[in-house]
Amino acid sequence: MAVDPKHLLGAFLTLSMFGMLANMIKKDHFDSVETQLPQLSAVQFEVMKIEEHKVAKVPRVSKGPWNKVSQDLKPCWKRPGARLTEEAETSSGYVTFSLTNGPEFHIAQVADAVVVAKYLGATLVIPDIRGSKLGDKRNFADIYDTEKFVKSLEGVVKTMKEQPAEIAAGKLAVVKIPNRATEDYIAEHVEPLFRAKGNIRLVSFFPSVNMKRSETEKEADSVACLAMFGTLELQKEVTETVDSMLARLRTLSRRSDGQFVAVDLRIDILQGKGCKKSGMKGKSCYSPEEIAVFLEKIGFDRETTIYVTEPRWHESLEALKDKFPKTYTKESIVPADKKEKFLNIESLLLEKILDFHICSQSDVFVPAISGLFYANVAGRRIASGRGNILVPSQIEGFSAPAANFVSSYISKKNHMAYSCFCDQ
Repeated sequence: MAVDPKHLLGAFLTLSMFGMLANMIKKDHFDSVETQLPQLSAVQFEVMKIEEHKVAKVPRVSKGPWNKVSQDLKPCWKRPGARLTEEAETSSGYVTFSLTNGPEFHIAQVADAVVVAKYLGATLVIPDIRGSKLGDKRNFADIYDTEKFVKSLEGVVKTMKEQPAEIAAGKLAVVKIPNRATEDYIAEHVEPLFRAKGNIRLVSFFPSVNMKRSETEKEADSVACLAMFGTLELQKEVTETVDSMLARLRTLSRRSDGQFVAVDLRIDILQGKGCKKSGMKGKSCYSPEEIAVFLEKIGFDRETTIYVTEPRWHESLEALKDKFPKTYTKESIVPADKKEKFLNIESLLLEKILDFHICSQSDVFVPAISGLFYANVAGRRIASGRGNILVPSQIEGFSAPAANFVSSYISKKNHMAYSCFCDQ
């Protein structure tokens, strides 16, 4: 059968058209993928860049002069000999005393009593603890670890946990001694009375509220160093409460890598007569508003967590909270099940204990009030290598380096703790 050439031509043209259409469809499909995918990828990439840019602008850590002041120190004193002198072994005399006022006094009172008992070869009776109010009396073990105290003094002085019956009923000769009394002073003013009476009761007084070392304290006194830095440890419940408060403060300080500032600021003292300008040396006390301005000007930002030693929230603290919203007193930091015991308005002793140890272990310590609390917190911080103590000042201008305000106890190494701890 003959094939019509027209039919062949039509079939060829039809097949060609289908082929062209298929190619067009195929090309259009891949071109769309090839052109759309890069566009989509580019959009996604730009979005990612924008998001990364936003994240980069969110500060992960709050700003502040957290740089630690280098304090790589080691004890430069050796523990006194492990054996008591023959005189101490045979001595029948006792030295008694009480811990009074607060932990900043306790350290000094223990040191005085241990040094005197060691010099006299007397037995040291473990003290009771007395608050500022009449009748506020506690056992040593209510606050401190008795076994640690006794063990730390083994071979140095004899100790007795209870006051002997033979002197409990009788009157003791009371001897007042200046804090950090020298051996010459003890020999002249204390020893004669001890030899005459056999037993004495020591009462320390404080001619000065600073702890600068004198020329006679350049070398370490091993007994005094041991007494100040190796005898007093908190008993278990108090230690656990302090640790819980520290953990809470560090949790609240996540934006500053767990670091916080402790400020010793008590309104009752600020309102007293002692808080006034002291000649050319400037102020001895700073208000909440002044502390807020100081912290801001040396570089701390609003995210900084601040612990204040004021016992209860006071309206004047609002000036500090306005600039630093994360400002707390112990009311909101003490564990709920410990508040009844530790926030007892009838006795502020436990509150002072908490404050002292929080300030001793904070990342930065700012003493708004000069005095023995500041001085002995500084001593504890030196002993533990925490040299970041910033003393407030009224700063001219908008800002100043925090390094300009490091405590002279640290910058000049003139605290008596540097007689016990040295660069090695």
